[in-house]
Amino acid sequence: MKVLLVEDDVKTAAYVKRGLEEHGHVVDSAANGRDGLFLAAGEVYDVMIVDRMLPGLDGLGIVKTVRAAGVTTPVLFLTTMGGIEDRVEGLQVGDDYLVKPFAFSELMARINALARRPPIAQAPTVLRVADLEMDLLGRKVRRAGQEIDLQPREFRLLEYLMRNAGRLVTRTMLLEHVWEFNFEPKTNIVETHISRLRSKIDRGFDVELLETVRGSGYLLRAPA
Repeated sequence: MKVLLVEDDVKTAAYVKRGLEEHGHVVDSAANGRDGLFLAAGEVYDVMIVDRMLPGLDGLGIVKTVRAAGVTTPVLFLTTMGGIEDRVEGLQVGDDYLVKPFAFSELMARINALARRPPIAQAPTVLRVADLEMDLLGRKVRRAGQEIDLQPREFRLLEYLMRNAGRLVTRTMLLEHVWEFNFEPKTNIVETHISRLRSKIDRGFDVELLETVRGSGYLLRAPA
């Protein structure tokens, strides 16, 4: 089994790594959140063991980021944060939760159980519509090989449109899924962002991909 261990406490990291290797497992380790995210996104693991409190980027941030990018590797949080709310929050993001101090035998039993779970179909990390390409891991967008600079909200808007390419997307759907609004704001926020996005992904190209369906919504269309 190949395991990623993200733990900033030197003694804990050494103890877990040595124990796993004695059981015949291969272990990659990182001592901060940024390095942990780099490994989690770039390598294939059977299980990830992640501390909640890490320098650079916390454990929840690591897991949320790789999950958004389609990485489905089972995650065990190993942490001192043992409150009920902490456990619930961790289990909503990861797959299991073990509080320090812990028995190594229990850690082994939990990661073995996670590794036995049937794999979830891997979600794509790159979205493509015609010559428009979105790299979810690298947070990059290109059209016809030309990089397009998007603001975070524009990126989310385009991601939603690309995931629903060829289908009509209403203003209400965009407000709920991109802005997380459950009410109708008295602004033209959607129209403004659509206009900016269209100018970036369509202007200067032979074919326009983003279409406004008057009175209904928007459509990201892949030319036949």
